[in-house]
Order: sequence, then structure tokens, then C-alpha cells
Amino acid sequence: MTRAPERTATAPDGRTLRGTAILLAARLLAALPERPLVAAADSLGELWYRVAPARAAQARANLGRVCTGLTAQDRGTSLARRAATDPAALELLVRRCFRHAVRYYLEVARTGSVDPVKALARIDVETPDAVREALMSGNAVILVGMHFGAIEMPVAVIHSLVRHPVTAPMESVADPVLQRWFETSRGRMGVRIVPLRDARRSLLASLRQGESVGLVNDRDIAGGGLLVPFFGAPAPIGPGPALLALETGVPVYVGSARRLAGGRYAGKLIPVAVPDGGSRRERVTTLTAAIAAGFETILADGPEQWWGAFHPIWPDLALDQAGSRPDAGAAGNEA
Repeated sequence: MTRAPERTATAPDGRTLRGTAILLAARLLAALPERPLVAAADSLGELWYRVAPARAAQARANLGRVCTGLTAQDRGTSLARRAATDPAALELLVRRCFRHAVRYYLEVARTGSVDPVKALARIDVETPDAVREALMSGNAVILVGMHFGAIEMPVAVIHSLVRHPVTAPMESVADPVLQRWFETSRGRMGVRIVPLRDARRSLLASLRQGESVGLVNDRDIAGGGLLVPFFGAPAPIGPGPALLALETGVPVYVGSARRLAGGRYAGKLIPVAVPDGGSRRERVTTLTAAIAAGFETILADGPEQWWGAFHPIWPDLALDQAGSRPDAGAAGNEA
């Protein structure tokens, strides 16, 4: 989801100067060849890593927990396993995380140039049975993703597979020019953007009409998340997907598109079992915990592609804008 930017200068025609400049840059990026842009994005990611120590510190803390958890589960990439005990390996993951974050922004800018047919041809499907069941049955599904890998790639192909509109909530952008651009570019790919404040009503209406919905749910942006186990420690995960599933009976899948070498992607869908017994709250909590377990499976394949790691995920690892624990000063004074 996109956070609202700070207030900016406004042009005489009512559009913000920043928004207009961003749209012009996006059009230029969409017209240029992809390969040199990816190389430039990696270079910008390295620069960003060097000038953003606080952001790097938060990613280091979060990815450290992920790698320790993956090692305890006896899974994960070889680099992730090394990073559980080797600070140099962990730092390499952090640096790559910055690169993938810039790659994400590049993909957002190039959304208008994406051809769903060509995009689908670039995806190596790792879970073909789940994809057939979820996306080719014609039935509605609840797709839950993360701030991971290439979000724009599945956006481009999901509509072409399910053959009905997909509704997705997004935090509104303060700049009206950018907001319209997001709505228009996603709309061309069959994705209807709805604001967070109206999300529950809109998502329920779509599901009841037999249409699918998609949510990015690894960060508790709106607050009110349920504390469920995530790599061995409690993390607040939003209950929205679980509530939608229990109210409508629509199946839930955790999905991702992981970047591979050579401009290809690995697509994965993980079915999430909906619990039968227990109270409503127990069922919501159990289903939310199962979604978090699906996130763990996604991250096992490439934790460095989780650019959600730049933000507080676990309360005990949350850092302030200076890259320190918020309570560190108070603890030091008490000592």
C-alpha cells in the first residue's frame, strides 16, 4: 500500500508539481528498455543503503529474526541460514533488500507498459495446482500478499486468469494526480482500487458478487492487528482477510511473485485452511496465524526481497527514525 506523501506545492491548475513530475518520469521509464533500468535501480539501491542507516537498522533487526527463525525451522536459502549467525551475510541481505525496494518503485512506474500476456510468460509457476484451483476456476478468491518481490507482476496477470475484476484496498495518496494515476493504471489491468476507509464494505460487496479481492497484509498499517506467531515471536497481523473469509466462505491464498535472474519471476500460491471449530474470535485468530505461516513460507525463498522489513513488524524490534529502540533512552536513565 502507498503512504500519503507530505503536503506539496500546488500548480495553478490544481495539480501538485511533485505529482506531475513523477507522472512524467513514470512515462519516460515506461518507454525505456528494462535491462539498463534494472541496473540503475540496483545502483540506486546501493546508494540508498549508504545514506539511510536508520532504515538499514530496522531491516537488519527484522531480517535477523527471519533468518534465525528459518534456521530453526530447517529451511531457507543458504545465504539466509548463514545470516542467522554471520553478520556479514546478514548485511548482504540488508543491502539486497534496498535494491529490491528500488526495483519495486521502478515496476510501479512502468505499470502502464506491462502486457499481461507477456508478463505471464515470464513467470515460472511453482505451485501449478494451487494456481489452477485459485485463478482458473472462475470462482472468487481472497489473495493475501506481502511487501515482497514484484507486486506489480501478479497484479498484471491475475485479472487475465480469473477473468473478473479484482478489488484491492490502497491507502489514499494526498496528491490527487498520483491517486488518479494509480486508479487508472491498475484499472487498465482489471484491478479496482478502493480507499482503506471503505475497504471492508467494498471488499465484501465484491466477494458476494463472485469477484476476487487482493490484500497486502504483512504490515499492520491501520492498527488493530492480532498478535500471532511469526518466526517465533508475536507480531500484529491484520485480521481483515480472515474476517472476509469467515463471513463469505471464500477461500484464502497467500501469494507472491519472487524475482529471478534474467528478468523472470517465480509465482507461488499457498492455500490457507479455514478452521471449522471454536468461537468466532478463535477462528479469526487461527486463520490469521495460518496466513502468517504462509508468509514464512514465502520469505523462506528470498528474505532479501521483503522490503516490508524496512518498517516495524515485531513490537520488540521496532526502531525509531534514528534507528534506536524508542525506550532505550529511558532504560539508560534508569540504569
